[in-house]
Amino acid sequence: MAAALMYQAFTSTSLVSLGIYHLISTTRNHLKSPQSYSARPYHPSTHHPRLKHLPLYLLILCLFIAITHQALVSSDSDPLLKGSTPVHRFTSLQSAAVLFLFLLLSLALLLSESSSLLPLPSDLFFALAAAAFFLQYLVSSAAATVQTSDLQAKCDSTSARVSALCSFLCLLLSCQPRMFVADVGLGGCLCLQGLWELQTGLSLYVDAFIPEGCHRMLDVLSGVEGSTKCDLEESRLRAVAILDLLFVLHVMFVVLLVMVTYAVIAKTQAAVGVRRFAGSYDPLPTTAGDANHIQMKALTGTQA
Repeated sequence: MAAALMYQAFTSTSLVSLGIYHLISTTRNHLKSPQSYSARPYHPSTHHPRLKHLPLYLLILCLFIAITHQALVSSDSDPLLKGSTPVHRFTSLQSAAVLFLFLLLSLALLLSESSSLLPLPSDLFFALAAAAFFLQYLVSSAAATVQTSDLQAKCDSTSARVSALCSFLCLLLSCQPRMFVADVGLGGCLCLQGLWELQTGLSLYVDAFIPEGCHRMLDVLSGVEGSTKCDLEESRLRAVAILDLLFVLHVMFVVLLVMVTYAVIAKTQAAVGVRRFAGSYDPLPTTAGDANHIQMKALTGTQA
């Protein structure tokens, strides 16, 4: 269970970092040129040629680690699942396949940004990303229906809804690339997905966060910790209500994060603009000698 919690924390950190980076880059580009703004699937981190594509390299590395984890999980046995068919193996392989699709999109984006081998238009990339997020929604929804854990099923179904929202926003951006609200919403949804991954790990694998009336099951014969189960229907309903409340709190936090990010970037851009404006003009004369000097310069330039 410690390994599962570490993986949830790793996934959460990766998604939140990606979402915040997208929020900052999108807001900065919109404030620089609102009239010519257009959504972009990737924003270079710097103009340095060696560090320009660093976020993409990190994203590809994180996806490779996630795919490896899902592949390893699919090979483990789980004696707590009902029936003789190892359902969790298929769900893990499905998750690995979806992650591999995201990996292919990331590699295609890297080739498109760094070379002319695959000139991928932004609208086409957003359309493909919409398809990938929708596939993730289907896989998460299917996983929620076969879970023996009440809490795991609730967490998977909530995560599926966030993936569906990401798919819808990507589809909007593929049709309307100038829609700044959808681009900001996509970054916020990535942050929300990351926060919910962390909440899932805490609610399933940390005893202090498991709702009252629910507990982690243990297969006595094999000594394998398995699903989190609620003893009574009343406890299950209470646990589901708590998870719904926590999700609302996460949404409120993401909304606050979006507003704070926009305010900070806007203030920073305004300060930079003021410094550039002040530096583009000569200071006004403060003494009569300075005024005469400027007038003589203007007279000399006119005579020439």
